[in-house]
Amino acid sequence: MIEIDGVSYGYGTTPVLRDVSLSLPKGGVTALIGPNGAGKSTLLSLMGRLLPLQSGRVRFDGLDVARTPSETLALKLAVLRQETVLGTRLTVEDLVAFGRYPHCRGRPGEADRQAVAAAIEQFELGSLAGRFLDELSGGQRQRAFVAMTFAQATDYLLLDEPLNNLDITFARSLMRRLRSLADEHGRTIVVVLHDINYAAAWADRIVALKDGALVVEGEPEAVFRPDVLAAIYGVPIEVTRHQGRLAALYHWE
Repeated sequence: MIEIDGVSYGYGTTPVLRDVSLSLPKGGVTALIGPNGAGKSTLLSLMGRLLPLQSGRVRFDGLDVARTPSETLALKLAVLRQETVLGTRLTVEDLVAFGRYPHCRGRPGEADRQAVAAAIEQFELGSLAGRFLDELSGGQRQRAFVAMTFAQATDYLLLDEPLNNLDITFARSLMRRLRSLADEHGRTIVVVLHDINYAAAWADRIVALKDGALVVEGEPEAVFRPDVLAAIYGVPIEVTRHQGRLAALYHWE
């Protein structure tokens, strides 16, 4: 279980998050949605200890993020930043292997090599395994970074806008894989998404933020209502169903 209790954060006198509290059960996919500047990425960064907590507490299965040793926390959760920049020339296989560092401390064994191979296969990167990252498209690099977090083999995956740079085909494929990781591998996935239709189609729970505050959380049916979405995004949004799945239709004028 993820417990977020009274978390606030700001830069100087500018608040980014305001007293956010929620509990997320273990298992499944949770999508964080909201307009630009809502605080989604900041909340995820605080959950993953990429930013220091200023107030409040975050716990994963009882482990306090602010107090748990990094070596222990790295075996509990994996984090994919929104901006993934590496200064060295690495192959895809090298990058994915970084996900095993919390387990092997730089001395990989057979189990680590098998985990890397499984991650490469899971994300269809076999033909790219020996390629350097700077030779890949943005979407291919993004898949490689997600594969790295998968190889870390943690109970929790925190992904900040993993659909960036992905076309429709690979975005849908990635969401299917995240769904599979939750259903078949028992992972708990928290993902920041800009496209709310992906959230409705693949997430078990949706957490909506606006202006740094929690607006609503719950199953997609509870969030995907015209009045709720209009309050979050400030524009009229029609809710319908397509092939049995909830979908939002935007009014362009």
